[in-house]
Amino acid sequence: MEKIMQLKTIKEYNDYMGVETRHPLVSVIEGSRMPHPVPHARKHVGMYVVFLKELRCTDDLTYGRRSYDFQENTLVFIAPGQVFGHEADGTTFTGSGWCLLFHPDLLRGTPLGRHMQDYTFFSYAANEALHLSKQEQQTVIDCLTKIDEETYDKADRHSNLIIASAIELLLNYCIRFYDRQFITRKKENKDTLGSFEALLNDYFISDKPSKFGTPTVAYCADQLHLSANYFGDLIKKETGLSAQEYILAKTMDTAKELLADPTKSVSDVAYALGYQYPQYFSKAFKRVVGCSPNEYRKLN
Repeated sequence: MEKIMQLKTIKEYNDYMGVETRHPLVSVIEGSRMPHPVPHARKHVGMYVVFLKELRCTDDLTYGRRSYDFQENTLVFIAPGQVFGHEADGTTFTGSGWCLLFHPDLLRGTPLGRHMQDYTFFSYAANEALHLSKQEQQTVIDCLTKIDEETYDKADRHSNLIIASAIELLLNYCIRFYDRQFITRKKENKDTLGSFEALLNDYFISDKPSKFGTPTVAYCADQLHLSANYFGDLIKKETGLSAQEYILAKTMDTAKELLADPTKSVSDVAYALGYQYPQYFSKAFKRVVGCSPNEYRKLN
C-alpha cells in the first residue's frame, strides 16, 4: 500500500520543505529560497495550500490521481483533507515559484472564516487550475509578499486579523482572475455546455432515470470530467442558472414533451423522469412551470 505523508501543521509542512517556521498558522515559501531538494511524497494536509508556479513545475504534482498540466504562471488551490503530490519513488524536486500555507485555525472569528466556503476553487480538479497573465502574477506575488512580511514582525493582537485580511484580498483577486478565465475560454465553455445538454438528453432517453433517479450535479460533472464546483461555476457564468436549476429546467422541458402523450399518466411521466414519488414531481413542475401537470395538459 502506498504510504501517504501526514502534514497536519504548518511546522510539519515547513520541516518537510526545509524552511523556517516563523508563524504557527501561516507560511509563505518562495521556492528559490529552499535550501535543498525535497523528496517526492504524496501528502495529506491539514491546511489550505496555494501554489504559484512561475515556471514549468519541477514537482510533477498530482491531485487525487490526476496530474496538473502546469504552464507558466499557474495557481493551484488545495483544501484541508486533500491528498496531492508525486508518489515517493526516491526522486526529489527543487523549489520554484511560491507556496502559501494557512491553517483553518487562523481564520477562527475572522470575516474570511465566515465565508471561506465561497471560494469554491479550493475544490476544483486537476485540469481546472488558474492560469495567470504577467500582471495577474505580479498582483499575486505582491499579496504573498505582504503576508510574508507580516510573519516577520513581532506578533501582536492585530497580526492574525491582518494576515487573514491579506489572504482574503488574495482570494478575492483569484475570484476576479477566474472570472476572466471563464470569459477567455468561451469556446471551451460553450463546448462543455453543449456536452451538458447532450448528456441530459441521453439520460432521459435511457434507463438511467429508473435506475438512478433524476440527474444530479455530481453525476453530470463526473461524466464531463469536471469537479462539481468548477462545473457549477462554469454553468452559472454561461447561463445565469445554477447547475441544479439548469438540470431542473431541462427535466421540466422533458416532462412537457412526455405530458403531450395522452397515454401517459402523470405518475408515468414522474417515474420516467426518475422521481420516486409522483407528488414530488408535481410540486417541482408547478414551481418551475407555474401550473400543475394536469393543468398544463388542459392548457396545451
